[in-house]
Amino acid sequence: MRDHAQKQTAAPPDVPRTDDHCVYQQVARLLSEEPQLEAVAFQPENELLSIATLGKDSGDRIADRVSAAVSGRKEQCGVLDAVGNCEQCGEPPSRKVGDANVVVKEVLGSTVIEKLTCRTATRFWQWNQVRWPRAGCCGSSGADIDPDEWKRLTVRAASCLLFGLAALAAQRMGATASIVLSFFAVSYLCGAWDAARESWQRLRRAELDIHFLMLAVALGAASIGAWHEGALLLFLFSASGAMEHYAGARTQREIGALLRGAPKTATVLENGQEMEREVESLATGMHIRVRAGEQVPVDLRITRGESACDESNLTGEARPVAKQPGDVALAGTLNAWGVIDGEALRPAHESALQKIVDLIAQAQHLKAPSQRFSDRFGTSYTYFVLGASAAFFFVGWLLFGWPAFVERAGTASAFYRAMTLLVVMSPCALVLSVPSAILSAIASGARRGVLFRGGAAIETLADVRTVALDKTGTLTAGIPVPVRIETFAGEENAVVSAAYNLARLSHHPLSRAIQKIGTQRGLAAVEFTHAESVAGSGITARHQGLLYVLGSRRFVASAMREVPCTAVTPNETDVAEVWVAGPKLCGRLLLRDELRPEARAMIEQLRHSGIRTVMLTGDRAETANAIALQAGVDEVRAQLSPEAKVAAIQELKQRGAKVAMIGDGVNDAPSLAAADVGIAMGARGSDAAMEQAEVVLMNDRLESFVTAYALSRRAKKIIGENIAISLGTVVVMALLAVTRGIPLSLGVLAHEGSTVIVVLNSLRLLFAQKERSSL
Repeated sequence: MRDHAQKQTAAPPDVPRTDDHCVYQQVARLLSEEPQLEAVAFQPENELLSIATLGKDSGDRIADRVSAAVSGRKEQCGVLDAVGNCEQCGEPPSRKVGDANVVVKEVLGSTVIEKLTCRTATRFWQWNQVRWPRAGCCGSSGADIDPDEWKRLTVRAASCLLFGLAALAAQRMGATASIVLSFFAVSYLCGAWDAARESWQRLRRAELDIHFLMLAVALGAASIGAWHEGALLLFLFSASGAMEHYAGARTQREIGALLRGAPKTATVLENGQEMEREVESLATGMHIRVRAGEQVPVDLRITRGESACDESNLTGEARPVAKQPGDVALAGTLNAWGVIDGEALRPAHESALQKIVDLIAQAQHLKAPSQRFSDRFGTSYTYFVLGASAAFFFVGWLLFGWPAFVERAGTASAFYRAMTLLVVMSPCALVLSVPSAILSAIASGARRGVLFRGGAAIETLADVRTVALDKTGTLTAGIPVPVRIETFAGEENAVVSAAYNLARLSHHPLSRAIQKIGTQRGLAAVEFTHAESVAGSGITARHQGLLYVLGSRRFVASAMREVPCTAVTPNETDVAEVWVAGPKLCGRLLLRDELRPEARAMIEQLRHSGIRTVMLTGDRAETANAIALQAGVDEVRAQLSPEAKVAAIQELKQRGAKVAMIGDGVNDAPSLAAADVGIAMGARGSDAAMEQAEVVLMNDRLESFVTAYALSRRAKKIIGENIAISLGTVVVMALLAVTRGIPLSLGVLAHEGSTVIVVLNSLRLLFAQKERSSL
């Protein structure tokens, strides 16, 4: 690509990130996150997508991520207009990328986004074409399905059936051939309409698929006078397509419920006056009022008022959750009875609700390992079926002496038998076997407060035999309550004020507890600068040039050696201490975090299922052992830094078993990434944890892990059943078609019947009652 004239635009480093939904930004972000990915080229108008990597893309992981990034954008995004701007957003690619290390160029009609690198390095790039993401029958992702498309497909399938029956009735009544053929022609037109459109689009890309095979068989049946069997094939094929679209629409409806009824405007408090503002215009720090019966527009930290919020649409929690000053009210939840004022924590497009919806959308495009197998198998298998059917025709005609095209003396023609073999060997059910189950499991999990970020997470979680758990916010409630405040220098109010304002810079559960203390005391907010956070230890910042520190005893002592941190360790083993120090002040806050009520029962359930549990925590050994004893954890590892947690995960993986890690904080993000399956605790967890996790427990309830595990086991079982049904049907019916000869109508019923069974079997995940908290 580099040997041709190119139009190149380098992104200036100081350009801010604009529309986050533009494909340029999504691809640029992937280039920065994936060291192996070097470039992405695409032509939306021709639906062409390619990636360049250093080395092999193992398991198509990078290809899946690129496909997911492109799939969620409007079709015109990524197309440059006459002056080189994005047609969707109207901005030059350089501005949209916003990364000095990435360039955008046009090469032979393709838009190429690549890393800045030397010319020699490009010789080692491996270019591979990636399937353009699209929704459609037999293997669609389901993420972009029109919710009403299944109704139109149903009407066309029903019309195909009715006109086919009318043709048979006219034939029995002795109608003329032209009338009978007219009815069959309309039946064919209704049944083949969608398959013909899909086949044409793929033929333009030199691809053959199941739609082409079905059309070929239907036309072949018509050519030898078997109109009724061709009509039956098209009816069942279009009916199964309608059923698949219905399953996809049902999945989308379950997920769409998360955003249903989201508010468009919000009440903003400005200088004591109430003002109506668009939700999209809300910014961090704005003061917002939410009345009883209204939905919370953005994530808020409550500053005034008490109420309870219905979080069922977001977390699955059936009962309203009490809210008071210092608590967080999540966007999309319903304020049940009181009037609450709060400070916006982040814009609407960065809210916990929107992140979950975005993660679900991404999850629907990420394929499971078994789905990658079925995709590759299905694509190459289509050509094999065509070749095998053609060979069977010539063998029957030339070797066994069967009539070529017309039945003679009760002997079926070789062409008829070849068409039957082609039908029964078509892989429609196989291609649907995995994605239909995965999409149903994702939607079923979302309804139960569990978010699976793709099929790989579902399949891997089913094989987990060791579960590592963080302590604070995971095994414990994550809402520490103050036991006492001890002051060693300065006044207590100054110590608490410093702790409160430093805690505002952190998302750790202990920091959130300190923020709540400060809010309830009505302490004034003080701006700190030069903040530096050390995961698992604490945070330092400056106010008016003076250093302040918040964190563990060891961290504070090392950061401010002139401040004595010599107080004795608390006698209570279940109490956590947070030290704070600054100019002429020093103290500590003692906080107690209670074990989650459901923790022990959940650990016991896992033990009965043969799953080993390990607690990984940065807390002191005495506190960790006390909590572990209450919970019944099998193994405890305390006083671990984030790096030590990762090493512990690696050690557990070396034992040969799949390892899951459950955590909620920023310091848990590395270990979540290191585990075979990372599981984040809920919408209240840190952004870093949610980004690294493959599974999110949206309701912040630990027992939801049991639900996730049971659902993944069931989904994997159904995937196995679907593959067995689809392959078993192909093998049995192919053998009968070759050795005994079967009617084309029977082959059609077996082929389409297996497809319907696979879809219905997958829908069991969607329509089943709520999983019991039992394994």
